[in-house]
Parts: sequence; C-alpha cells; structure tokens
Amino acid sequence: MNDDQLLRYSRHILLDELGIEGQERLLAAHAVIVGAGGLGSPAALYLAASGVGRITLIDDDTVDLTNLQRQILHDTQSVGRPKVESGRERIARINPGVVVDVIDERVDEARLTTLARGATVVLDGSDNFATRHAVNRACVAAGVPLVSGAALRFDGQISVFDVRNDASPCYECIFPADEPFPEQACATMGVLAPLVGIIGSMQAAEAIKLITGIGTPLVGRLQMLDGRKMSWHTMHCARNPECKVCGQRH
Repeated sequence: MNDDQLLRYSRHILLDELGIEGQERLLAAHAVIVGAGGLGSPAALYLAASGVGRITLIDDDTVDLTNLQRQILHDTQSVGRPKVESGRERIARINPGVVVDVIDERVDEARLTTLARGATVVLDGSDNFATRHAVNRACVAAGVPLVSGAALRFDGQISVFDVRNDASPCYECIFPADEPFPEQACATMGVLAPLVGIIGSMQAAEAIKLITGIGTPLVGRLQMLDGRKMSWHTMHCARNPECKVCGQRH
C-alpha cells in the first residue's frame, strides 16, 4: 500500500483482527454484486469505501424516481439513467481507487457462473426467486461464497452460503425452487427505507469477513429482522444431502 492508502484505510489497519494483511486482501479482492438497488446500494458503497479492489455491478434497470426513497447509490440527477452507470460514478466519487465493472443487462446462468468463477465473493441483492436461485447455482458451480439478503415491508433476512464449507447449506437447501413461494416486490408491498440499508450493510460486513478470514460468517444461520420491533431471530439451517444443487459435493 502507498501512503495515501495507509491513511485512507488506517481505521481498518488499527483493527488487530484485520490489520495491513487483511486490508491487502480487500485491495486484491473482487466482489460481484447482483442488483444495484436497495440492498446493492449500501453493500457497494461500504465495500468500495472499505477498499475492495474490484467491484462488478450487475443490473439491467434504470433509475426511477420511486427508487430514491431507499436506493442510496443513486440521486435525483440519476433518474432515467442505467443503475450500473449511476452506481459506477457514485463509487468513483467515494473511492477512485476501486475498479468498477458494470453489466447493464439481465445475465443468464452461464454468464453468472463465469462471473462467479472470477470473484472472491458474490452478493445477491436481487428481488425475485428466479434470480436468487440462478445466482445460487452459479456460486455452487464456481465454488464461491454467496452473501444473500432480502428485505420487504418491515422484514429483512440475511445468510451466507459457502460451499467451501462441507457443512454449509446452499440457498436451494432452505428455499427449494420447486416449492411455491409467493413473489412479492417492493413496488407492490412497500419497504421501510432504512431496512434495506441495515441488510445491505450487513451483506458488506459478511463479505469483508469472508475476504479477510476474520470472525465467523453467517454460514448455516438465517438471520431474520422484524423492523417493527427491531428484534432478530436466528434460524439454524442444515445442509440437505439430497439437495438438487449442492447435494453431490463431497
């Protein structure tokens, strides 16, 4: 690290568990973020500020006025622009040392798998089960850890799925694709603005832990937040040995 980096990241370096070695791991890391909306916004901002060297933003949507209540990666001047372009400019203002790749399209599973293979960690901030399952299958195939988050109305959830850990379930183990789950979206159900900030920031924290090897990641635990009571509940999740996605791994 040069002198500017030592100063910029000095509060990380002061942490005994992280230090210079951990910060260098962050600088060498590549985080892929699926979705540049409510969850992807705080996740991208904190990963960029923390010095993750390369970030890939994936989103095929444009910024709408209704997004600005919670999607803090964007501002009023961004309305009508691709979210990934708006996000890239915002990240550059926060930390010009971060390389930001953008994909302004809905990528298929094969492309997701290729992207995951080049990543240190993948963060899923999408808003539908089809995408979440596609991202999960890509991460299992690539052997890359996935930090999954969701938020709707006053409720949020977060977990880490890391197939490098033999005991870790994958997303399919907990939410099987062939079981019906009602599709609900912020556009029809609403969401408390700071809720996505809480979950997205936690996704960034879990990603940093995975990159640097500090602490204990949320593997095998689904953390659920009731924002009305501001209370957390933990569901312990075991790997399903018959899982159609990850059941064949050793």
